[in-house]
Amino acid sequence: MPQWLNDAVFYEIYPQSFYDTNGDGIGDINGIIQKLDYVKGLGCNAIWLNPIYDSPFMDAGYDVRNYKQVAPRYGTNDDLENLFNEAHKKGIKILLDLVPGHTSDTHPWFQEAKKAEKNEYSNRYVFTNSAWEAPPQYRLMCGICERDGNYLVNFFSSQPALNYGFYDITHPDWQLPSNHPDCLATAEAMKDVMRFWLDKGADGFRVDMADSLVKNDEEKIATAKIWRGVREMLDREYPEAAMVAEWCHPERAINNAGFHMDFYLDHAGNGYNLLFRCGSWGDEAVFNPNGRGNVKAFADEYLASYELTKDNGYISFMTNNHDMPRPTAYLDKQAIKLVNAFIFTMPGVPFLYYGDEIGMKYQKDLVSKEGGFHRTGSRTPMQWSSGKNLGFSESDTPYLPTDASADAPTVENQQNAPDSIYRTVTDVIALRHRYDDLKGNGDFELFYEEGSIPFAYKRGKLVMFFNPLGREIEMNTEYSGRIVYEIGKSEFSDGKVKMSAQSFAMIEI
Repeated sequence: MPQWLNDAVFYEIYPQSFYDTNGDGIGDINGIIQKLDYVKGLGCNAIWLNPIYDSPFMDAGYDVRNYKQVAPRYGTNDDLENLFNEAHKKGIKILLDLVPGHTSDTHPWFQEAKKAEKNEYSNRYVFTNSAWEAPPQYRLMCGICERDGNYLVNFFSSQPALNYGFYDITHPDWQLPSNHPDCLATAEAMKDVMRFWLDKGADGFRVDMADSLVKNDEEKIATAKIWRGVREMLDREYPEAAMVAEWCHPERAINNAGFHMDFYLDHAGNGYNLLFRCGSWGDEAVFNPNGRGNVKAFADEYLASYELTKDNGYISFMTNNHDMPRPTAYLDKQAIKLVNAFIFTMPGVPFLYYGDEIGMKYQKDLVSKEGGFHRTGSRTPMQWSSGKNLGFSESDTPYLPTDASADAPTVENQQNAPDSIYRTVTDVIALRHRYDDLKGNGDFELFYEEGSIPFAYKRGKLVMFFNPLGREIEMNTEYSGRIVYEIGKSEFSDGKVKMSAQSFAMIEI
């Protein structure tokens, strides 16, 4: 296990929307290099970089055309190596986004696979035996190739699924077992991609749709075996490299598959959803001030996974990501401050999505860009200043429109504002780095009163108290001590804590 993960705080950068240095309206690698000091100033010492590979951008770069080539709009391979080097000088790690489950239909592998004659890549993707065979349980593209067969896709029609085999074989005439040499070759090809970038200075990978590899693998047994093989390769050849899974099943991702981290994603009814987004636009979330949330439901879901995985890896909370509406779509400013206090004091390795630190808005009803659809509103340009395109670009046609509202938050107007989300984010991240008890693998004990929203948790000598409600509350507690940090106002006396509406207190006992 890479030791640096215990004190890691990640910043997710969507490169096309971060900072444009050449005036073409699209963010670039040199823009990220120029903003490394900003990232470090937040307290983030690691970056997750969304895909930067060559792509036709039918799905914002998650449709890879060449895994070993930086997309020209972002720069060159040399620019990316320079980013690694400059980040490392500042003590910042970089994870690239690995897309192992599918490629673009313009990838050279697929161009060969769809040919009628057999070749080295004929089984690199999943094809049925006939253009007339399209079993309804599979997502297939029909009648596209000269090859007699239809191909399986993972997501959009332009993303043919790579062939790692099938666990439960239902159509033996075209489904290969996961231990077939051609399926094993697919896994080796992905290891080759990983080695290529690790040798150039990458510090690991976030893995897109990590559970999508082997098909008909309901319990993910064969898929986990592939990732366990990758983990063994990393432990042997790159022991400081890290992997985080887009899986949201920690027992499988961490314990079975060997990932160092697993994202706690927004899935209906899971702990993340119950905390922040449950109901209609978050009206039943724990952090919604109306008090309709359910702390017990979160605890029952989260604690079971935490206890099973805490000795093997980290569950990663995120403020948001490129696939979800920003917190501002669900919660008010005070609630978002409490959310950040929670995320950056919990166990695991936390992730901050670019712009969440200044309270960027989710822009509804934008025309879909590069396969974004409803996600497009969370991928708008970073808002740096009051300048043109809010400091993102000098172009007249930026990648996406910036926030045109008069109260648009920017780094410029939020950085020194005492009541800003930015201040809360940076203050709490600084505390996380200062106190060993708040690190990724520190102790954790959760307290809540049955049927009551206010809750607390203890991490070593620190206790965090939360009142997300829109009213003052009084909560029983056996703990008292020096208040290290607070949002709102809290008073401790006689085995109770009185907390103002939507407040947070961290005490040292």
